[in-house]
Amino acid sequence: MNILEERILRDGIVKSGNVLKVDSFLNHQVDINLLEEIAKEFKRRFSDKPVSKILTIEASGIGIAAFAAKEFGVPMVFAKKTKSINIDGEMFVAEVESFTHKNKNQVIVSKKFLHEGEHVLIIDDFLANGCALQGLISIVESSGAVVEGCGIVIEKGFQIGGRVIRNLGYQLESLAIVDALDAETGTITLRNQD
Repeated sequence: MNILEERILRDGIVKSGNVLKVDSFLNHQVDINLLEEIAKEFKRRFSDKPVSKILTIEASGIGIAAFAAKEFGVPMVFAKKTKSINIDGEMFVAEVESFTHKNKNQVIVSKKFLHEGEHVLIIDDFLANGCALQGLISIVESSGAVVEGCGIVIEKGFQIGGRVIRNLGYQLESLAIVDALDAETGTITLRNQD
Protein backbone atom coordinates (compact mmCIF):
# COMPACT_ATOMS: atom_id res chain seq x y z
CA MET A 1 0.00 0.00 0.00
CA ASN A 2 2.20 2.80 -1.31
CA ILE A 3 0.40 5.75 0.28
CA LEU A 4 0.89 4.24 3.76
CA GLU A 5 4.51 3.28 3.12
CA GLU A 6 5.30 6.74 1.78
CA ARG A 7 3.76 8.28 4.89
CA ILE A 8 5.74 6.00 7.20
CA LEU A 9 9.00 6.89 5.45
CA ARG A 10 8.20 10.62 5.40
CA ASP A 11 6.67 11.14 8.85
CA GLY A 12 7.66 8.11 10.94
CA ILE A 13 10.16 8.75 13.71
CA VAL A 14 12.51 6.03 14.95
CA LYS A 15 13.20 5.95 18.68
CA SER A 16 15.62 3.75 20.57
CA GLY A 17 14.32 0.32 21.56
CA ASN A 18 12.86 -0.42 18.09
CA VAL A 19 10.02 2.05 18.54
CA LEU A 20 8.43 3.59 15.45
CA LYS A 21 6.40 6.70 16.19
CA VAL A 22 3.60 7.34 13.72
CA ASP A 23 1.59 9.53 16.05
CA SER A 24 1.43 12.41 13.59
CA PHE A 25 -0.92 10.48 11.29
CA LEU A 26 -2.05 7.13 12.75
CA ASN A 27 -2.33 6.78 16.50
CA HIS A 28 -2.49 10.19 18.15
CA GLN A 29 -3.26 12.74 15.46
CA VAL A 30 -5.17 10.84 12.79
CA ASP A 31 -5.20 11.41 9.03
CA ILE A 32 -8.83 10.58 8.21
CA ASN A 33 -8.22 10.26 4.47
CA LEU A 34 -5.45 7.76 5.13
CA LEU A 35 -7.74 5.75 7.44
CA GLU A 36 -10.33 5.59 4.67
CA GLU A 37 -7.72 4.19 2.28
CA ILE A 38 -6.53 1.69 4.90
CA ALA A 39 -10.11 0.50 5.43
CA LYS A 40 -10.64 0.08 1.69
CA GLU A 41 -7.46 -1.99 1.48
CA PHE A 42 -8.58 -4.25 4.33
CA LYS A 43 -11.92 -4.69 2.56
CA ARG A 44 -10.09 -5.63 -0.64
CA ARG A 45 -7.81 -8.12 1.11
CA PHE A 46 -10.61 -9.81 3.05
CA SER A 47 -13.37 -9.47 0.44
CA ASP A 48 -13.76 -13.26 0.21
CA LYS A 49 -14.44 -13.61 3.95
CA PRO A 50 -17.96 -13.55 5.48
CA VAL A 51 -17.07 -10.85 8.04
CA SER A 52 -19.93 -10.02 10.40
CA LYS A 53 -18.00 -8.08 13.07
CA ILE A 54 -14.75 -6.16 13.48
CA LEU A 55 -12.78 -6.52 16.74
CA THR A 56 -9.89 -4.36 17.94
CA ILE A 57 -8.27 -3.27 21.19
CA GLU A 58 -8.33 0.18 22.74
CA ALA A 59 -7.14 2.76 22.11
CA SER A 60 -5.15 3.13 18.90
CA GLY A 61 -7.03 0.44 16.99
CA ILE A 62 -10.45 2.02 17.46
CA GLY A 63 -10.31 4.63 14.70
CA ILE A 64 -8.88 2.20 12.17
CA ALA A 65 -11.38 -0.52 13.07
CA ALA A 66 -14.30 1.93 12.91
CA PHE A 67 -13.41 2.86 9.33
CA ALA A 68 -13.00 -0.83 8.47
CA ALA A 69 -16.38 -1.65 10.03
CA LYS A 70 -18.00 1.07 7.94
CA GLU A 71 -16.34 -0.35 4.80
CA PHE A 72 -17.60 -3.87 5.61
CA GLY A 73 -21.01 -2.61 6.78
CA VAL A 74 -20.76 -4.43 10.12
CA PRO A 75 -20.54 -3.50 13.81
CA MET A 76 -17.21 -2.89 15.53
CA VAL A 77 -16.41 -3.82 19.11
CA PHE A 78 -13.22 -3.08 20.99
CA ALA A 79 -11.58 -4.86 23.89
CA LYS A 80 -11.24 -2.60 26.90
CA LYS A 81 -8.08 -2.53 28.96
CA THR A 82 -9.80 -1.63 32.21
CA LYS A 83 -13.08 -2.63 33.72
CA SER A 84 -15.26 0.36 34.49
CA ILE A 85 -18.49 0.60 36.43
CA ASN A 86 -20.57 0.82 33.24
CA ILE A 87 -19.47 -2.66 32.09
CA ASP A 88 -21.75 -5.25 33.57
CA GLY A 89 -22.50 -8.91 33.08
CA GLU A 90 -20.22 -11.66 31.93
CA MET A 91 -17.04 -10.92 30.02
CA PHE A 92 -14.41 -12.62 27.92
CA VAL A 93 -10.98 -11.86 29.38
CA ALA A 94 -7.43 -12.26 28.07
CA GLU A 95 -4.10 -11.07 29.43
CA VAL A 96 -1.92 -9.22 26.94
CA GLU A 97 1.51 -7.66 27.18
CA SER A 98 2.13 -4.36 25.42
CA PHE A 99 5.46 -4.01 23.58
CA THR A 100 5.14 -0.21 23.54
CA HIS A 101 4.07 0.30 27.15
CA LYS A 102 6.05 -2.63 28.62
CA ASN A 103 3.18 -3.74 30.82
CA LYS A 104 0.52 -6.44 31.04
CA ASN A 105 -3.19 -5.71 30.90
CA GLN A 106 -6.28 -7.77 31.11
CA VAL A 107 -8.46 -6.94 28.15
CA ILE A 108 -12.18 -7.56 28.25
CA VAL A 109 -15.10 -7.82 25.88
CA SER A 110 -18.65 -8.10 27.16
CA LYS A 111 -20.30 -11.39 26.22
CA LYS A 112 -23.22 -9.28 24.97
CA PHE A 113 -21.16 -8.16 21.98
CA LEU A 114 -19.43 -11.32 20.76
CA HIS A 115 -21.43 -14.43 19.93
CA GLU A 116 -21.05 -17.97 18.75
CA GLY A 117 -21.23 -18.23 14.98
CA GLU A 118 -20.10 -14.67 14.25
CA HIS A 119 -17.31 -14.17 11.73
CA VAL A 120 -14.75 -11.75 13.18
CA LEU A 121 -12.02 -9.76 11.48
CA ILE A 122 -9.43 -8.50 13.97
CA ILE A 123 -7.91 -5.09 13.16
CA ASP A 124 -5.05 -3.28 14.91
CA ASP A 125 -2.49 -0.58 14.25
CA PHE A 126 0.75 -2.40 15.13
CA LEU A 127 2.01 -5.96 15.37
CA ALA A 128 5.27 -6.51 17.25
CA ASN A 129 5.43 -9.62 19.42
CA GLY A 130 1.83 -10.61 18.77
CA CYS A 131 0.62 -10.64 22.36
CA ALA A 132 -2.36 -8.33 21.80
CA LEU A 133 -3.39 -10.22 18.68
CA GLN A 134 -3.14 -13.57 20.46
CA GLY A 135 -5.28 -12.17 23.28
CA LEU A 136 -7.96 -11.02 20.83
CA ILE A 137 -7.87 -14.38 19.02
CA SER A 138 -8.33 -16.11 22.39
CA ILE A 139 -11.37 -13.93 23.16
CA VAL A 140 -12.95 -14.65 19.76
CA GLU A 141 -12.39 -18.38 20.12
CA SER A 142 -13.75 -18.36 23.70
CA SER A 143 -16.95 -16.83 22.36
CA GLY A 144 -17.43 -19.57 19.77
CA ALA A 145 -17.06 -17.05 16.96
CA VAL A 146 -14.72 -17.62 14.01
CA VAL A 147 -11.55 -15.60 13.36
CA GLU A 148 -11.73 -14.79 9.65
CA GLY A 149 -8.39 -13.01 9.64
CA CYS A 150 -6.21 -10.32 11.15
CA GLY A 151 -5.57 -6.95 9.53
CA ILE A 152 -2.58 -4.96 10.75
CA VAL A 153 -1.57 -1.52 9.55
CA ILE A 154 2.15 -1.81 10.44
CA GLU A 155 3.95 -5.05 11.25
CA LYS A 156 7.44 -5.08 12.72
CA GLY A 157 8.77 -7.90 10.57
CA PHE A 158 11.94 -8.20 12.62
CA GLN A 159 9.92 -9.23 15.69
CA ILE A 160 8.19 -12.58 16.18
CA GLY A 161 4.51 -11.61 16.15
CA GLY A 162 3.84 -12.04 12.44
CA ARG A 163 5.55 -15.43 12.31
CA VAL A 164 3.65 -16.64 15.38
CA ILE A 165 0.23 -15.64 14.00
CA ARG A 166 0.93 -17.04 10.53
CA ASN A 167 2.26 -20.29 12.03
CA LEU A 168 -1.00 -20.62 13.97
CA GLY A 169 -2.72 -20.71 10.56
CA TYR A 170 -4.50 -17.36 10.55
CA GLN A 171 -4.69 -15.13 7.50
CA LEU A 172 -2.60 -12.13 8.52
CA GLU A 173 -2.57 -9.12 6.21
CA SER A 174 -0.12 -6.36 7.13
CA LEU A 175 -0.35 -3.27 4.97
CA ALA A 176 3.26 -2.27 5.70
CA ILE A 177 6.03 -4.46 7.08
CA VAL A 178 9.05 -2.82 8.70
CA ASP A 179 12.18 -4.96 8.36
CA ALA A 180 14.55 -2.68 10.28
CA LEU A 181 14.68 0.50 12.36
CA ASP A 182 17.88 2.45 12.99
CA ALA A 183 17.51 4.99 15.80
CA GLU A 184 20.95 6.52 15.15
CA THR A 185 20.23 7.43 11.52
CA GLY A 186 16.43 7.53 11.73
CA THR A 187 16.30 4.99 8.89
CA ILE A 188 13.18 2.89 8.35
CA THR A 189 13.53 -0.16 6.09
CA LEU A 190 10.27 -1.47 4.64
CA ARG A 191 9.76 -4.91 3.11
CA ASN A 192 8.86 -5.03 -0.56
CA GLN A 193 5.48 -6.81 -0.69
CA ASP A 194 4.82 -6.67 -4.44
